[in-house]
Amino acid sequence: MKHLAAPTKPARLRRRAEAVVRTQQRKPQPNTTAAKSEADPYRLLHELQVHHVELEMQNTELQEARDRSEVLLEKYTDLYDFAPVGYLSVDEQGQILEANLTGAALLRVGRAQLLNRRLPPFVASANRPDFLKFLKQVFSATEKQVCEALLVRADGTSFWAGIHGTTAISASGPRKWCRMVISDITPLREAEEVLRRSEALFSALVAQAPVGMYVVNARFQLQEVNPTALRFFSKIHPLLGRNFSEIIHILWPRPVANAALARFRHTLKTGEPYQSPEFAQRRQDTGAREVYEWQIQRVLLPAGEHGVVCFFNDITARKAAEATQRRAAVLTASNLKLQQEIARRLAKEKALKQSELLKSQLLEQSHAMQEQLRHLSRQILQAQEEERKRISRELHDVIAQTLTSISVRLTVLKKEAAHKTADFEHSITRTQSLVEHSVNVVHDFARELRPAVLDDLGLIPALHSFVKIFSKRTRLRVHLKAFEGVEQLDNNRRTILYRVAQEALTNVARHAQASRVEVSIQKLAGSVCMKIKDNGKSFEVERALPANGGKRLGLVGMRERVEMVGGKFAVASAPGQGTTIEAHLPLTKGKRI
Repeated sequence: MKHLAAPTKPARLRRRAEAVVRTQQRKPQPNTTAAKSEADPYRLLHELQVHHVELEMQNTELQEARDRSEVLLEKYTDLYDFAPVGYLSVDEQGQILEANLTGAALLRVGRAQLLNRRLPPFVASANRPDFLKFLKQVFSATEKQVCEALLVRADGTSFWAGIHGTTAISASGPRKWCRMVISDITPLREAEEVLRRSEALFSALVAQAPVGMYVVNARFQLQEVNPTALRFFSKIHPLLGRNFSEIIHILWPRPVANAALARFRHTLKTGEPYQSPEFAQRRQDTGAREVYEWQIQRVLLPAGEHGVVCFFNDITARKAAEATQRRAAVLTASNLKLQQEIARRLAKEKALKQSELLKSQLLEQSHAMQEQLRHLSRQILQAQEEERKRISRELHDVIAQTLTSISVRLTVLKKEAAHKTADFEHSITRTQSLVEHSVNVVHDFARELRPAVLDDLGLIPALHSFVKIFSKRTRLRVHLKAFEGVEQLDNNRRTILYRVAQEALTNVARHAQASRVEVSIQKLAGSVCMKIKDNGKSFEVERALPANGGKRLGLVGMRERVEMVGGKFAVASAPGQGTTIEAHLPLTKGKRI
């Protein structure tokens, strides 16, 4: 049984047209007699109507097909001409048959001028052999071919192009041609070059590092190892690209390996660097106990991902050398102690031999110091006796005579009071004068022993009062200059300065035969300095001090007073320059004046 062929498109179109005509007429069928007479004109009209409807339907279909073709053409134009890459149709000789606008723009040539031109001249001479080989492979193979080449535009500029080609056969004839897609990959090539240089630099830095260095990437694989670190991993194969966790567990015991891996993962995740304290463990792969210093940091690898770089230094030999050095140091120290003990015993023996001589010298010094003390004691006792004699003489010659005169005058007054003579009031006045004189003498004695103004008003008023009386009594010109801060010294130091000035001026009046004396008190760094300078005759200072056999107890007293509070006392005397006495008293701790 034969299969019926499917109806053709014109047959389907005719049936649709007849259906439309029947729908439009809707007339009853003619009777048999009339049908015979009218069959031919009716059939002809029917055919004309069917053919007319068929033409209208064809026209509608053609219009729809044209609209669809225009839409498809517009899409094709948009996809082809304005594609982000260049499309070219090229024959076996490299002649450009077709090109889209992007391709013409990449080559900086108008599309009309680009057609029928050969593509190889646009390729840089250095890349042209590779391009021609690529073109030959496109026409000899069925799969897609890819190459990269430096293309030179019509304006002389150049760019790196990625070219994809696949062969095609023209429908109009046996002529062979291929489709090519060209894209500008200059930024990609530049990025690849930068990446290549970065990787080369990174590899060079890793290789030239003075310590062991290796890199673990974001996938936790060992990526880079420098030559120094290769010795550390010499028992592990394969190495590069291997999971770092496996490597660590091969090297160290599990607890140590887990702790180290936790440090690496923490640094890779957070970026927090880690520096290990001194690390000493026995390796599992070699069985040797080794000591390391190591630290890790997160870095940005050339590929743009984070990784961890580890720096380490094998200090096993250094620690062994340090231990040897420590043992040697202990032995050296022991030897040194023995030598010192020997030297100490020799010195002790020598000291024992010299002890008798030293003992004799010390005994002689002790006798000399005792003699000096006896001499000083005699001088002090003599000075005390002289002072007592002076006070006694003054009391006998002045106070006793004055009091005797007062007693006599009181007896006379008693007699005159009975008779009330004319000289009675005059006698009372003379008696009062004698009493006042006695009081003044007592005041003078008290002032010499301890001036009250020193305690009541201070050092400067006391010195002014003493200088005034001293100048009046001795006819010497005394100039006093002092800074006010000296009053902030404690009472003991102010008394010492007063006594030094008193004794120095007394010595000037007794021995110097001077006409002018200058007394100054000034502040120095950390001390107060009193200077008494006269223009009288000089003396030999070395012979005057009792420490050198001198007999001037006043100088000794001044020096003893000054040195009693940690001060310094100095005397300078030269012919024609007079004598200068200086007393330096230190300030009390924390005192500022």
